[in-house]
Amino acid sequence: MKIRIGTVDDHQLFSKSLGMMLASFQNFEVVLDAINGLDLQEKIKKLQKKPDILLIDVNMPLMNGVQTANWMKENFPDVKLAALSMNDNDQSIIEMFSAGCCAYLFKDTHPDDFELALNQIYTIGYYNSDPNLINLRKKSSALNETVQLSEKEKQFLLHACSEKTYEQIAKAMSVSERTVDGYRESVFRKLSVQTRTGMALEAIRRGYIKL
Repeated sequence: MKIRIGTVDDHQLFSKSLGMMLASFQNFEVVLDAINGLDLQEKIKKLQKKPDILLIDVNMPLMNGVQTANWMKENFPDVKLAALSMNDNDQSIIEMFSAGCCAYLFKDTHPDDFELALNQIYTIGYYNSDPNLINLRKKSSALNETVQLSEKEKQFLLHACSEKTYEQIAKAMSVSERTVDGYRESVFRKLSVQTRTGMALEAIRRGYIKL
């Protein structure tokens, strides 16, 4: 059986091109193509078999990616959600993961990498393109190791997986920005990540942060 894919994207030229690329992958088929969240709501209810994976554009009119992901998480929690965007800022990425996405894919991703990402989303329910975690299978044993975080590091992690800037985190924790930098470096090292996005993904994966 082929893996069923749905797409939600208001840029129809890109959406059609994406559909053609997905159709060229051996184990995938496109079963839903919506132009925004409201269109998705109408179309997905009519499908007898729901998508296994839904690709959601971050920036859309009527319902943006976060709103669409939240609706899907509430109404169809078994569908795996992946954000799709050209926007690589931390806030957008963390917002989409907080809304229930298990991957954040860029629209200029090479087709081979895109196919790899979809396969990992389907088989292990998660995809992280952080440089230290590209091959999740090879690092599966490391991912399952217990990481000991201090209470302050856990507090920092909770704040860091929100929309707060590091300056705002320092104020919220009543510490200096240099102290926050220290927490960040320590958590990066313990979670074996290099970016704030990778940190947020690992925090969600390990259960420190609940979606």
